[in-house]
Amino acid sequence: MTTVPLLDLKAQYAQIRAEVMPMIEQVCASQQFILGEHVRALETELARYCGSPHGIGVSSGTDALLLALMALHIGAGDEVLTSPFTFFATAGTIARLNARPLFCDIDSATFNLSPIAVQQFIDQHCTEHDGLLRNRTTGGRVSAIMPVHLYGQSADMGALMAIARRHKLKVIEDAAQAIGTEYSDGTRVGSFGDIGCFSFFPSKNLGAFGDAGLCTAGDAELAEHLRVLRVHGGKPKYYHPEIGGNFRIDELQAAVLRVKLRYLDGWTEGRRRNATLYDTAIAKAGLGDKVRTPPASAGGRHIYNQYVIRCERRDELRRFLTEHSIGTEIYYPVPLHLQQCFEYLGHRAGDYPESERAALETLALPVYPELDRAQLAHVVASIAKFYS
Repeated sequence: MTTVPLLDLKAQYAQIRAEVMPMIEQVCASQQFILGEHVRALETELARYCGSPHGIGVSSGTDALLLALMALHIGAGDEVLTSPFTFFATAGTIARLNARPLFCDIDSATFNLSPIAVQQFIDQHCTEHDGLLRNRTTGGRVSAIMPVHLYGQSADMGALMAIARRHKLKVIEDAAQAIGTEYSDGTRVGSFGDIGCFSFFPSKNLGAFGDAGLCTAGDAELAEHLRVLRVHGGKPKYYHPEIGGNFRIDELQAAVLRVKLRYLDGWTEGRRRNATLYDTAIAKAGLGDKVRTPPASAGGRHIYNQYVIRCERRDELRRFLTEHSIGTEIYYPVPLHLQQCFEYLGHRAGDYPESERAALETLALPVYPELDRAQLAHVVASIAKFYS
């Protein structure tokens, strides 16, 4: 039987092993493991790749978000507009700093934060006084928007940036799944807002050999602030004008990522090719009334960190595909507003219907670039067999 894992990193490693191992040996020989030459070079290369003036390597995508919030002085009394349909770290980092996540629903097509929902929340629940936007219910300062470029597709940054400018809000882009993603005007994500946040978790399009991340920034002073905060807020060493954290990227991870970055566009095009093959094969199989494939925004570049369908009888389909040796995943089965740890926010089922519907209907299919046509055909044939 054909086997199709959700992801096969061993196939990727086989391509790069001959280049990666000498780089690791070089770092080991140097014994320079913290903020060395590979970190500095990677930061320059990634900033250029993302279309941003500055790159700051950090310890994970989660720490990138946390560091960004800290650098923008967001904490107790602040509130941040964001999506309830995303990985936990998006809202978790906001709450961790004693700020308040303000959830707004998603766009049904892209799964990304809806600008219409954001503006409706501001119009219905906020007031402006002395240049500050405040939540009338809580009295908190609405300080920032944190859009998520979910699954590798850009949020509607034109509309969201217009809202941010209109209401003097900071913008932190959660681009954890979106390295190389482009908005409809060709601009790469991570270069719109004040700070862009990327993850290099091993399963990402650009994955490290462990945890790693990046912040991008357009402002030189803000970039320097991020660099200082990632070393406990110390500048010069052992002198601490403020409290930061240990958010440094490892030199070994930077060396590995520098090798992988040279392959990234080819791997991403492989994912995009596989997504197109899925789109075509699912339509040809006549599954349009049962399965909705992910639409890509016109003019943009969707990098397909995940290929996520909407489908009828999702959980039954997933069990069927598992029985046919096909790996799948549900991103995300419980929207953040319904998570137990956020009960204090006072949300109930029905508050964000599009996010809740997505949680019940979505399923990620294997899309990694090393898949062959036989494996892709097996996935589609198995879906067709289930619905027949």
